[in-house]
Amino acid sequence: MVMADRPDVRTASLPVTAITVVGLAESLVNGLARVPFRRPWQGPDSATENLGRAVTRQVVRSFMGYSMGLPIEEFRSMEKALDRICSVVMPPFVERVDGVDITSDTIAGVSGLWCRRREPASDAEPARGTILYLHGGGYIGTSPMMYSAFAASLARGTSCDVFVADYRLAPEFPFPAGVHDAADVYAALIERGVDPHTLVVAGDSGGGGLATSLMAMLPERDLPTPAALVLFSPEIDLDLDHPSITDNAARDILPWNVPVTPYLHGVQPEDARVSAVFAPPDPERFPPTFVCAGGDEMFRDG
Repeated sequence: MVMADRPDVRTASLPVTAITVVGLAESLVNGLARVPFRRPWQGPDSATENLGRAVTRQVVRSFMGYSMGLPIEEFRSMEKALDRICSVVMPPFVERVDGVDITSDTIAGVSGLWCRRREPASDAEPARGTILYLHGGGYIGTSPMMYSAFAASLARGTSCDVFVADYRLAPEFPFPAGVHDAADVYAALIERGVDPHTLVVAGDSGGGGLATSLMAMLPERDLPTPAALVLFSPEIDLDLDHPSITDNAARDILPWNVPVTPYLHGVQPEDARVSAVFAPPDPERFPPTFVCAGGDEMFRDG
């Protein structure tokens, strides 16, 4: 399920959606046309790697910049169109490239996707563990299917079963809706027999921030901590008041005006429930944690 499929989420009409998608295409083309003028092939790596990195960065930046300026109804409709495209393209792609099957599931009322390795019966081995993955999107966008290629790569590389949860997003469902969804899925996985000692919670961007909020909620729900927490470029300081926000604004793929108000919905950004950097030091709150972030990211100092 994508947000636009929820009965209480408003979307744009078909003609408006078509215009929105065309506008996105124009934004991508215009952005890519500017790439050669930056001479990206002169970077530190090979010309191919440098160019590929520059193209990827520009595509994401153009998409984010265009999307952030849309009314929420148009954004949801465009998101649904992209999700449908991914639903057709991604399953056969990850099966061929990663040897991973994608299947739908609903856990504790929260839909999502499983990414599991496909192996011949003679070579089949049990998964080494389970990863509950909370996708990025700044708490307001994307879907599990849009993350299926990354999740499939994660499943292949770790030999774990990966569940990407379709948690509720802002502004329709601000904090703490997404955290409650994540906690419900986490509890239900344990009820299904997943051993907490082999259960990993992971997330990126807003999903990484959500993962830290989940850690704070586990004691309230009398739930055990997972075996590990993995955070990729996490958005864990919604105060957005640190040097890297301005210093890296021109280099990051994200737009400079990162939207956090729709998610907070009146909650103060310094609240430790939404910004883990403001939480008091408590080693028992977090399991062994791996954090990965780039030097050019706006969230680096957070």
